[in-house]
Amino acid sequence: MNILITILLVIVALVALLLILGLFTKKECNIIREISINKSKQQVFDYIKLLKNQDYYNKWVMTDPDMKKEFRGTDGTAGFVYAWNGNKQAGEGEQEITKVKEGELVDSEVRFVRPFKSVAHATFTTSAISDSQTLVKWHITSGMNYPMNVMLLFMNMDKMMGRDMETSLGNLKKLLEANG
Repeated sequence: MNILITILLVIVALVALLLILGLFTKKECNIIREISINKSKQQVFDYIKLLKNQDYYNKWVMTDPDMKKEFRGTDGTAGFVYAWNGNKQAGEGEQEITKVKEGELVDSEVRFVRPFKSVAHATFTTSAISDSQTLVKWHITSGMNYPMNVMLLFMNMDKMMGRDMETSLGNLKKLLEANG
């Protein structure tokens, strides 16, 4: 009986410790990746501002070729919504363009429903390296509320998500540079 009580007390102590750590742990992660594309800034921007084009380069979108998609509004403009409902990997959610600064920036809010509710903010920026070369930066900010933020102690979100962002940007580069 004493062993059972000891085990129970250890479990309670561990849970309490995790909850206390959650009070002092970051609640947000910022991930930035960039790539140079051998195309003009305007050509690159005109492509990435259209959310529907993610079907051709975004690793996360490509995880389920049979996912159901719904579009509302005019793609490439503030207010456009790209909604999806896919398999276990793709999940369910929607992405809404919140701001477009022509030729320079596309901001969007990504609202996940499944596998868990969450909101992230994604920004693509383009800047000219030369007349025929563009630097694309992709910045994702995501938060985790207490007590879920404790998971950030055990997960390297920058590494996990960053790898997929790098793959997506590599796909974008190949796609745009292959199309004359």
